[in-house]
Amino acid sequence: MAFVKDMLRMWAHSWKRFISIAMITLLGVAVLTGIYAGCRDAFRSTDRFFDAQGLHDVQVLSTAGLSNGDIAALRKVNGVAKVQAERSQEVTFDLDGRKSATMQEIGTNDIDQPYLQEGRMPKKAGEIAVTRKFIRDSGKRIGSRLTVTPESASSDTSDTNDTNGADGTNETNGTDEAPSFPTKLTIVGVVLDPQNLSNPDGYSAMTSFRSTATTDYTFFAPSDGVTGTLYTSATLLVKGTAAESTFDESYENTVKQVTDRIDGTVKTDRQKARRQELLGAGNKKIVDARAEADKKFADAQSQIDANRQQFNQQVDQIVSMQAGAAAAGAATNGANAGAAAAAGATTPQLDETTRETMRETIIAASPELTQAKQQLDQAQSQLNEQKASTEQTLKTKENELKTSIPQVRWYVQDRQSLGGFSALKSDLDSIQSLGNAFPIVFLLVAVMMSLTAMARMVEEDRSLIGTYVGLGYGRLAVASRYLLFALLACLIGGGLGLIAGFLGIPAFLLVVLQGMYVMPGLRLEYDWLYGSLGIALFVVGVLAATIYACVQEMRQTPAALMRPKAPRAGSRILLERIRPVWNRIGFLGKVTARNIFRFKSRLIMTVGGVAGCTALIVCGLAINDTVADLGIKQYRDIYQYDLMVVSDDSDASAMRTKVASDGRVTSSLDVRIESGDLTVAGSGDGDSGKAGSSGSESIQLVAVPEKHLSDLGEMVTLQPVSSGMLGTSGVGKTGSLKLDDDGVIVAQSAASALGVKAGSKVRLTNGDGVQATAKVSAVNRNLIGSDVYVSETYYAKLFDSKDAKNTKNSKSSEDSEALTWNAMLAKLSGSDTSQTDYAESLEENSSVMKAVSCAHMADSFKFDLMGAVVALIVALAGGLALVVLFTLANTNVSERVREMATLKVLGFFDREVHHYVNREMMILTVMGVILGLPLGRLVGGMLTMALNMPSLYFEVEVKPLSYVIAAVATMAFALLVQLFVNPVLDRIDPISSLKSVE
Repeated sequence: MAFVKDMLRMWAHSWKRFISIAMITLLGVAVLTGIYAGCRDAFRSTDRFFDAQGLHDVQVLSTAGLSNGDIAALRKVNGVAKVQAERSQEVTFDLDGRKSATMQEIGTNDIDQPYLQEGRMPKKAGEIAVTRKFIRDSGKRIGSRLTVTPESASSDTSDTNDTNGADGTNETNGTDEAPSFPTKLTIVGVVLDPQNLSNPDGYSAMTSFRSTATTDYTFFAPSDGVTGTLYTSATLLVKGTAAESTFDESYENTVKQVTDRIDGTVKTDRQKARRQELLGAGNKKIVDARAEADKKFADAQSQIDANRQQFNQQVDQIVSMQAGAAAAGAATNGANAGAAAAAGATTPQLDETTRETMRETIIAASPELTQAKQQLDQAQSQLNEQKASTEQTLKTKENELKTSIPQVRWYVQDRQSLGGFSALKSDLDSIQSLGNAFPIVFLLVAVMMSLTAMARMVEEDRSLIGTYVGLGYGRLAVASRYLLFALLACLIGGGLGLIAGFLGIPAFLLVVLQGMYVMPGLRLEYDWLYGSLGIALFVVGVLAATIYACVQEMRQTPAALMRPKAPRAGSRILLERIRPVWNRIGFLGKVTARNIFRFKSRLIMTVGGVAGCTALIVCGLAINDTVADLGIKQYRDIYQYDLMVVSDDSDASAMRTKVASDGRVTSSLDVRIESGDLTVAGSGDGDSGKAGSSGSESIQLVAVPEKHLSDLGEMVTLQPVSSGMLGTSGVGKTGSLKLDDDGVIVAQSAASALGVKAGSKVRLTNGDGVQATAKVSAVNRNLIGSDVYVSETYYAKLFDSKDAKNTKNSKSSEDSEALTWNAMLAKLSGSDTSQTDYAESLEENSSVMKAVSCAHMADSFKFDLMGAVVALIVALAGGLALVVLFTLANTNVSERVREMATLKVLGFFDREVHHYVNREMMILTVMGVILGLPLGRLVGGMLTMALNMPSLYFEVEVKPLSYVIAAVATMAFALLVQLFVNPVLDRIDPISSLKSVE
């Protein structure tokens, strides 16, 4: 019992050490669990939401639409739980200019169901549900009406239908129609699209850019009122995925098995079958056209034959009358009156030659008969010509049918191809990577500080330990006094750290995340396993340090332990050997130097602890500086143009005329901009069409006119880059990179995220959904956005643009009909404010879809999520620095009590004692700061390498001010600690301290 009381008394006396160990553990556990818990809560809530709304696991698209046979084949694939055939149509409407939207049918098989936020779901024809983004932009509300106009060529399927007339989903007749939706619409609800969780009022809304290939909004409509039997896509749910997290590798493997089955058998068979349907439908139309033409020609020939027969009968009657009259006249002049009577009674018999001669004579003598004969002959000639022409046309159609109908292609995509899904996953993964890295530093510092504190605690109790061991107490029992002390401190600190880690930090992060994404049903959850392991990790580290300290002391005999520890033998330090310096140092300076360098363990612990804390602060500020300069570097340095203007294809000419007439442009470059995807081409067929299997990134595809390839360098800074170490990259000379017809230039932001480099093969998807495998000729320095630059000729080669294959020798880009140059990069005159105002005024023009001012983007670019994480890291690092300095200062004082008492006996005033002790701590702190500043840059570079976020590349930069802030903050913490240490020095009683060893 006395042993326990003494142990508790010892614990109470060492309350400062207890608080230090508890605080370090608290901070470490909070960092270890906090960022993880925030990301995990976001992952889980999003996964629950996706399961509730039935977000598809697999989506199948086709260049020729999908038929009922395709849907039936997909249902038979092993592992497929549900299949939903979907219909959609692109429409336009007027909303401060021409805007586009996708009319999406709400499926009836519980897949991709929109989440109702306000109002009710549409049920009748003409009712729609819209997104909050549309409500915000349009100013409309529930009950408002809207009229839309279907686009003439809203999809590839309708184009195929118009060209071939046979995009059927019915295998028997092949006469299916493209989807058609009502055009008079009424808003009845506001919904959240599960495929895009971006917050329209957050960061993504301010920095995102929509090009012509992507519609501005999505309208959800019920099946009532939707016509057409041609399906735009098919969405699938895979068996067993609902029980797995959509962000785990196991989910990806389950989905991949199904996509591999579709690619392996169904895809190839249905592509061939679909093309045969199109060929059969085309042949049927040709046969029907020939039968109809033959019928019309037969009817026309019958009519001509009837008219000719009537005409011949009329002429024959005249011939007979003239022949009879001639015979009667001849009989009158004869001698036999009976012969005359006989001749008058019968028509004379004429031979064919005579009759034909008379027919021609009669026709020639009568203008009416001549005209009638000419009309009959002309009609017959025209009919014959029409017959020949029609037959030739039909034969040509038969010959061209196979070549005019392209090969049908299927594209099998998983959730990674959804821009909203991949952006959310990448954001959370990147932030979680920070949460995995920083606790390592906290753990190392905790072990170092625990070793320092517990070693001093054990050393102070040397004589007591020797007494207990001499009385027969086991070494384990004696060591348990210190092990339980450290364990209790870790458990209390860890428990408080769990509260901060699973409640405080996640709540903070989720507030920031909800500013970027809409995540219904978000709630904070506790992970018993991870929380327990987090505490256990620090318990093991601290206990290991305590055991080491106990073993170092208890391996001696009780008699040796009960005697005071002999002072360390004097020794020279390196500075003493440098006589010119040493001789000029005062007495107290020499004492300070000896105290610093003779006690190596204290030197290493103090410098290492301060360096680690300083490095964390520098690392956080480095990430902040890197993010803060992204907008300036991208929109001031990389983008040399001041304005990007985008229009619809049909308004491209009007847009250029408008911009030119304003007189603000000093130079410009016409380009084509499309939204697409870049996927790392896996092994095998590069055109496999399966996105997301090896990583996918949403891109902005920029096609440049062939005759103006050299002008691209005047609008965009082209600098080749190569991957470097520790967050750095090798940047080539400005202007050394040229766009040519041998490959595409990929932005560094996309290349870094996908591991793409010069010479790699990638799969590009253009604005029309057509995929092709392209060669990467170079990687260009780019920080924001994922631009892919391609020449006009190489674009034609990739995407089979028939009109663009022979444009290399065209006179100008304006004369070429290969591509519609729907965008303009321009340099403007005037100030930044006037350029921003001009861009805003352009957006009000009906021919302009989007106008982006680089000056405005540079000033308004923000990254709230990373800024919040950086602020959290800097705050925690500052707290750790304060605790470390407090622990080291108290340990320093406790092990030098006799020395301080001696100084007081020698006549030192309290202020002089303060200066004597604090000077050593400040020097060690400065040494730690000097070491921590470059270490922070090193750690910051390594961390930014892990931040592979969509459309962002972090080019590490640390401003001089950040180094100053980190150094000043650490020194300020050291000065603050002195305020706590000085009263302790004042309370040292010289007499009792000097008698303590007796």
